[in-house]
Amino acid sequence: MARLKVGIIFGGRSDEHPISVKSAREVAKNLDVEKYEPFYIGITKSGVWKLCDDPGLDWENDGECRPAVLAPDSGIHGLLVLQEGKYETIRLDVVLPVLHGPQGEDGATQGLLELSGIPYAGCDVPSSALCMDKSLAYVVAGSAGIATPDFRTLTAGEDIDADRLSYPVFVKPARSGSSFGVSKVSGKDELPGAVETARRYDSKVLIEEAVTGEEVGCAVLGSGLDPTVGEVDRIALSHGFFRIHQEDAPERGSDNSAAIVPADIPAASRALVQETAKAVYRALGCGGLARVDMFLTGDGRVVLNEVNTFPGMTSYSRYPRMMAAAGLPLADVLDRVLTAALTSAPTGTSR
Repeated sequence: MARLKVGIIFGGRSDEHPISVKSAREVAKNLDVEKYEPFYIGITKSGVWKLCDDPGLDWENDGECRPAVLAPDSGIHGLLVLQEGKYETIRLDVVLPVLHGPQGEDGATQGLLELSGIPYAGCDVPSSALCMDKSLAYVVAGSAGIATPDFRTLTAGEDIDADRLSYPVFVKPARSGSSFGVSKVSGKDELPGAVETARRYDSKVLIEEAVTGEEVGCAVLGSGLDPTVGEVDRIALSHGFFRIHQEDAPERGSDNSAAIVPADIPAASRALVQETAKAVYRALGCGGLARVDMFLTGDGRVVLNEVNTFPGMTSYSRYPRMMAAAGLPLADVLDRVLTAALTSAPTGTSR
């Protein structure tokens, strides 16, 4: 039986480029190559697309990698690859966009895949764009009865009266990934610098209340009314606030935190976190997979923090660890999400 041709897109122009590459390497280790024939499509930091044998350590400078583009022409249904001055086509059955942050999780790549007609794993264009903008995600989740932090937004050039805020607050880019540009502000004198930092990553800035509680997360897989959930994790902090993917040596653990899986919280709280994660996932229209990050407050409430529509897949990432703790190793997760992408796509379209 012929193997299914899967395009694995990784890298990208966002600040999460290195994490995406590491995620792709972990995917390469766990993909069932008896069932899937992988085509590794790397996007350099400058935005150049290359078809490579694998996401190796020096793939961006590998002379064996060939220029390639994902064709928006649905008749091609795959890649245009430059070979000896001519373009050849490679038809793909499905795409796994292992991309994080802007232009990866925000619907941009998903829109290109919609034009191409290729089925793809993960959230679609609307849910990807919605979850990337934290303020919009809060509005939609709040309308569905899910607790969110109190917040306000600043558009480009807009100012705010610092005396109107109750401190501490978090200031963050509204549409960015990981912890880039995030500051905890304890008083009004710190606010201008924090806003300036956030605006390095996005013209739209989110200012939200600092929710007091434990940071917890839940991995979600699948679609429909009752998707599969992984074990809940809890972020144990030694100091400061949780800063993901900014550690000097992340493989040895975060500089100021550790993820405890399964979370050391009461069973009733664990069940509430899982049910809330599914409610958020449904309310925001997610499908395929996502990681829902929340706060568990001292009085037992669960408050939404953010949703990652294609969470990290590295050896130390939270999503695969939560799924593995629930009995689903990464190889099974990949098979499920790719199978779902293929079976949920109507004939002639990508979804």
